[in-house]
Amino acid sequence: MSTCSVSKGCFVFKPSPKKRRVSQKTANDFREKNNDSEDSEVRFVTCQSLWNQIKSETEQIQEDLNKQLFDNLVSFLRQSHSEFQEKTTEWTCRMKSREIPTAALVLGVNVTDHDLTFRSLSEVLQNNITPYIALLEAKDCPGIKNLMQKLMGQLMNCYVDVDSLEDEDYVHVSQNRIRCSMTSLINWYESVTEKTDSETPSKKRTSSSRHWQSPPVVVIFKDMESFTTKVLQDFIVISSQHIRELPLVLIFGIATSPMIIHSLLPHSVSSLLCIELFQSLSCKEHLSTIIDKLLLTTQFPFKLGEKVLQVLINIFLYHDFSVQNFIKGFQLCIVEHFYSQPLSVLCCQLVDAKKRVNYLSHDQCENIRRLPSFRRYVEGQVSEKQIALLTSDSFLKEVTLKLLEDLHVYHENYVSVLRCLHVFTSSLPKYPLGKQIRELHCACLENQVWETEEYESSLQLARMLNKSDLVTMLQQCVEIFVSSSGKEFDKTVEKLKDFLTQFQKLEAEAFQERDVSVSSQKELQKKTDLYHLQKTLLELKESRRSKRLTKFEMLRFEVVDYIDSLVRNYLVPADHKTLHEIVYFNTASVLRGHLNAAPRIALHTALNNPYCYLKNQALKSDGGSISNKAPDICIVYKLHLECGRLINLVDWLEAFSTVVTAAEGPNAGAASSDQVDDIIHARFIRAVSELELLGFIKPSKQKTDHVARLTWGGC
Repeated sequence: MSTCSVSKGCFVFKPSPKKRRVSQKTANDFREKNNDSEDSEVRFVTCQSLWNQIKSETEQIQEDLNKQLFDNLVSFLRQSHSEFQEKTTEWTCRMKSREIPTAALVLGVNVTDHDLTFRSLSEVLQNNITPYIALLEAKDCPGIKNLMQKLMGQLMNCYVDVDSLEDEDYVHVSQNRIRCSMTSLINWYESVTEKTDSETPSKKRTSSSRHWQSPPVVVIFKDMESFTTKVLQDFIVISSQHIRELPLVLIFGIATSPMIIHSLLPHSVSSLLCIELFQSLSCKEHLSTIIDKLLLTTQFPFKLGEKVLQVLINIFLYHDFSVQNFIKGFQLCIVEHFYSQPLSVLCCQLVDAKKRVNYLSHDQCENIRRLPSFRRYVEGQVSEKQIALLTSDSFLKEVTLKLLEDLHVYHENYVSVLRCLHVFTSSLPKYPLGKQIRELHCACLENQVWETEEYESSLQLARMLNKSDLVTMLQQCVEIFVSSSGKEFDKTVEKLKDFLTQFQKLEAEAFQERDVSVSSQKELQKKTDLYHLQKTLLELKESRRSKRLTKFEMLRFEVVDYIDSLVRNYLVPADHKTLHEIVYFNTASVLRGHLNAAPRIALHTALNNPYCYLKNQALKSDGGSISNKAPDICIVYKLHLECGRLINLVDWLEAFSTVVTAAEGPNAGAASSDQVDDIIHARFIRAVSELELLGFIKPSKQKTDHVARLTWGGC
């Protein structure tokens, strides 16, 4: 096939996962920047260990969150083919068996998380129900023939053991020779089930005690909305005709709404499906659980600063709703923190940090003295202590130990008081401090939350809570502080229990006051003279004007003021604590540069200043000059910036040739000028084709020897 431009096609050949080799240069790349740092190895090991712990924790969280959903799907599959398993021949069973059991699995719009969910679901089904599972994607199934080929290929690989490359090649050849039809699939299923039944238990491989004698064939459509209507219709109609011979179960992965089934399929086809709806957990609830388990805990020493956390949450809320991308961003923060912060060697459990402090070198002690938070701490000390902190490494290590302990205690207390405050603010009207605890956490990290207007309005609303809500909140706060690892909340628990006791006493007194008020109303109803009646009414009016607070209102004010005092004592922003730079990652600009990429600006930078990425000293040049050592596409790009809306290709070629041959003498290469011109011409055509592929220019219909420029302003 001949093409006139590079932009006609781009082909990528990805290697097989089994052949791909994992590079072992990760540790070397991590230490490359820190050749002069003696702690680079320790930092790399600490970073790797911390991420492994967080990764296992996130996997456990996802398993727990999906457990209920997967259990429901397993029970649905167990019941789907009971009559097929029992070989019943009743008329009602025959009527029902014409329908294909179908699970409509609504997963939400976070499509990037669906792959992990389906992989986990496939493992659960293989361990409990059946080894015959096929995962189909719309991009691989443009027609019914492609769908059947993909289906049979995956199902046969479920049974055939591929131990070597030669075996794998043989399997693919044998599958291509098989005619991909429902009859072939049924024959294969019958032969496989008969073979497993006849084998001895020691030789059985695909079937075990956890699988049925005739396990169902599960076909999962990962992205149902992307499948064409004709492919789905044909497959469902064909499968329904053979449902008595092949125990088929369909699982539709749905990102939008279950109504998409009826939008894609006509009634004549959808009536062949026995559909049951399954709803996964909301991605927002999933994110809240991840933040709660990873950030609002003392289990992991690494923390995120307010701006960094806000970047990750904004990407989640406004881009993809992907929890997996949030976790990957969190992983990037960990790697970047340990890579760029020399003192991250102390970002570990408190017991290990105490041991490592004693082995800090003089350079590391100097790094501590350069921390902005430590400088503020030194400025607040007396002059003798300032001198000791700045000159004595041993005294500095003692103080560092004490400061790290204080930072650990701060985190323990912070989490408990934050949860207590969230109990009070999460049920207020209009949620001044946010409905989710992550919003409250960001507000507390940003600045002193008690100085904000939202906090003041929250206190005003809390002072109007009714007694039942207030008592319930106090009980929840008691549970939080009792289960807390902080050692300073014993008096707090006693104080909150004392408030609960006073509320119970007020309830008993309320009954007595109610009886007194009833008796006073009866006295007013008695006949009396005008003077005494007027005097009594004036006294009632004066009492209403004074607006004396009741005992309940006074106690309610006291409770809210006590919670306010806890907030002011324990919810101090993290950047006000000394040595917070050791455990907090605050470089939001780096994270934003990696995750919120601006491809147009990056592309302009690469083409306009290739030294920025290639780091080749020969490519260094002044702002307006064009170096002939630069790549051809960079030269062509800089020349095109000097042109107007239409670019003459002949003039462009001459300018390109002038720049490329600028370093040569006037008579250099005169004998072979034609050959040089051909080479330069070919290089120019390739560079222009690459610019066209990138979208900077396009052919013009006005003039055949011109191209139209598509971008303006340089970037």
